[in-house]
Amino acid sequence: MREVSAGSAHALLRRLSELAAALGGGLLLAASFPPLSWWAGAIGGLALLGWVLADPLTRALGGFGYGLLFGLAFYLPLLPWVGVMVGPLPWVALAVVCALFPAVFAVPAVLLRGLTGWPLWWAAWWTAIEGLKGVFPFGGFPWGTVGFSQADGPLAVFARLGGVPLVSFTTALVGFCVAAVALLVRRSVRTDLKGAVGVPVACLALVILATTAIGPMVRPSTGQAGFTVTVAVVQGNVPRLGLDFNAQRRAVLDNHVRETLRLAEDIRSGRAAAPQFVIWPENSSDIDPLINEDAWRQITRAAEAVGAPILVGTVLARPEWTSATPVSSNSVIVWDPVTGPGQRHDKKIVQPFGEYLPWRGFFRHFSDYADRAGYFVAGNGSGVVQAAGVPVGVTTCWEVIFDRAAREAVLNGAQILAVPSNNATFNEQMSRQQLAFAKIRAIEHGRSVVVAGTTGISAVITPAGRVVADTGFFEPAYLVERIPLQASVTPATRWAPYVQWALIAIAVSALAISLISRSLNPSSRAGSPEGSRAQAVNGWAWRPSRRA
Repeated sequence: MREVSAGSAHALLRRLSELAAALGGGLLLAASFPPLSWWAGAIGGLALLGWVLADPLTRALGGFGYGLLFGLAFYLPLLPWVGVMVGPLPWVALAVVCALFPAVFAVPAVLLRGLTGWPLWWAAWWTAIEGLKGVFPFGGFPWGTVGFSQADGPLAVFARLGGVPLVSFTTALVGFCVAAVALLVRRSVRTDLKGAVGVPVACLALVILATTAIGPMVRPSTGQAGFTVTVAVVQGNVPRLGLDFNAQRRAVLDNHVRETLRLAEDIRSGRAAAPQFVIWPENSSDIDPLINEDAWRQITRAAEAVGAPILVGTVLARPEWTSATPVSSNSVIVWDPVTGPGQRHDKKIVQPFGEYLPWRGFFRHFSDYADRAGYFVAGNGSGVVQAAGVPVGVTTCWEVIFDRAAREAVLNGAQILAVPSNNATFNEQMSRQQLAFAKIRAIEHGRSVVVAGTTGISAVITPAGRVVADTGFFEPAYLVERIPLQASVTPATRWAPYVQWALIAIAVSALAISLISRSLNPSSRAGSPEGSRAQAVNGWAWRPSRRA
């Protein structure tokens, strides 16, 4: 009886410790993103998740539950700005949907933990699941991709070689290797671990060496043949935060005109350098200037005053526009002080549940905010506009999260990247997270990135991912900076999609090998008593507990 009680107590203690580790791991991963930006938290968080899933007594269903708890602890504190926009119910619903992806990851992780070198296969699966989350559902939601958490950390340099997927893979690999080494050291007095220690230690050493070797590739650059351009960013601000800012569209336009006129005055007085072009944020003119003469005049006035083209973020009515279905495009127009509107970029990746509502008749039953979703449609084009002779790649707000947007622009000749954003419906946490995404894009493509926000945070980022100028949040301001132009293409720009597909292939192949091996050798199945003992002997997982 005492043995039964002792066994039950031990099992309960083990379960509580693993629940706490899953919860703590998710919170640590959330802390790696802004506003805290503790990049090492991603490594620690994934290590804790690995520690839980490596327990041979955790089966696939239990792993799913731990992964779900980990995901909730990660996404709920990562996405509260969604609640600011649309209320607590959609925020929680989105967090639950996102948490399903770590839960799904946990299932193959449990099945693969008996395979030699499991941290490698786990990291590949983590990256594969992130790839799935980037396309499903409704076009995907890459927010929370682990690679973005490393914008200020040493592993960010891997973005130059393989883009965000390689940064995610490397971060996950380090985290899972840390878990493997910790578990192996704990058993070192009982087991010969030389072979078991070799793989995680070798992986950690390789990551350190690669980080050191890649670092010089990401150093600050003077640009292609020394060419530079002076760019101005105008942050006009909005009257107040909230969805109702659209009712004050004229005030928003006036604010950006006013701040541009202040810039023009400072140029004339010598307090600011004259820019080759100016970037306004997304929705800086929600009044369609192509059909509204007053908006046309105000934008032209600002461009004439500063003596340079302005990239104006605006909303344009589509030909199929009606009062019942006001179909629009979210556009950036190059507005010349002499010739007026010229080239434009129509946003190619529009945001579900914000710029448009999928299944409108269904989702409107769940929130009063559903009817506020727009009727925006995706545009097409190269993603590049010419401003003062400079090819500028435009990734408007939501687009910057998706790997393909900036990549297509650079492959089509963009020598700098612009990220015009409308942060008026969100908060500073969201704005700082988006700024981290822009830093990774700068490193990934070797391009200066200019972020222009209605309320902030606007910033100028070097090709090394370093912010050289930024604004405060919720204040009118402008920035003027001289930045390098780049024409060369990085390895990530060329090969990042292939890197991601290679990692997916590795993940699927490892799982297939594991399943075939288990079918041929039933004693190796995860969770079986024989399999648990085998994993413990190999030094890769927990020592099995006694059961009543």
